[in-house]
Amino acid sequence: MGELLALAAEAAGGRHHLVAVQMPVSLVMMTPITQALHGRGPLPAAAGAGLRVMASAPLHGGELPGMVDQELADLIRPGLTSAQACILAVASCPGVTDVLLAASGAPHWREAADAVAQPSLTAAQLREITGVLASA
Repeated sequence: MGELLALAAEAAGGRHHLVAVQMPVSLVMMTPITQALHGRGPLPAAAGAGLRVMASAPLHGGELPGMVDQELADLIRPGLTSAQACILAVASCPGVTDVLLAASGAPHWREAADAVAQPSLTAAQLREITGVLASA
């Protein structure tokens, strides 16, 4: 993140005007989540620099809901669909301020909005989820 900010400042001819970064974060691309849970990596670094972090590909190109069974979805938050559970996990990641996703229609948008309206998962819950996935 330091190098990115330095490059942004160089490109701007002094003080940078960077306000946000985008990176893939999902239950498949868990490295940013596990790093953030330990206070390391690009997510806490971006937050520390005052940047918004837009998590892209929270559903891993639409593949993830088919890979997450109801047992895992219920571990994340009982009552959510697998897609909602995946979105909530990403939205709960320390440092993530926004979740970017595409939806095929209004019902999918409502489902995503309902997911991010849920109370965030705790760091302990995220650690348990990533631990289960890492051992699978």
